[in-house]
Amino acid sequence: MTTEKSKMMAGELYNANDPELVADRLRARQLCHDINHARADSPGYLQGLVGQLIPGAPASAYITPPFHCDYGYNITLGEGAYFNFNCVVLDVAPVRIGARTLLGPGVQVYTASHPVSPEERAKGLEFGVPITIGEDVWIGGGAIMCPGVTIGDGAVIGAGSVVTRDVPARVFAAGNPCRVVRPLDALVV
Repeated sequence: MTTEKSKMMAGELYNANDPELVADRLRARQLCHDINHARADSPGYLQGLVGQLIPGAPASAYITPPFHCDYGYNITLGEGAYFNFNCVVLDVAPVRIGARTLLGPGVQVYTASHPVSPEERAKGLEFGVPITIGEDVWIGGGAIMCPGVTIGDGAVIGAGSVVTRDVPARVFAAGNPCRVVRPLDALVV
């Protein structure tokens, strides 16, 4: 028997009000609450909570509270991945964030989507499309990643951008919709 959770994980239309999914979201919300209220002077405690929310999260990955997500278990973080204040990840589908990738304050990552048909939406159906963000990416504050995008290694996304399509590696891209502005030259420090 196919469960709503297995449909969600497969990227098929599913009912988000399924009791198993509701329980999973409540667990994630409680862990996010605990993360968001962790004392600043107990980083080990915070990292332990992050590990419970995002299984396999490396100790070098860091989330600056507040942080919110749907499930947590669909997020994969590389070594040294960093979330600044107020990031939101709607992880109904896999979200892969590479090593040393920096997400500025208020960055939003949305895998969740809804049918265009009002009849299907009225049934409470939705689906998700995975997002992949490569290694050594810098995403400026307030940027939004839409369902299904891939951002290549070393790319820089300008603050406030809305990423609606793939961004290649080693480019600066910005705007709404986000477009490649220029390739990145050799790194100048």
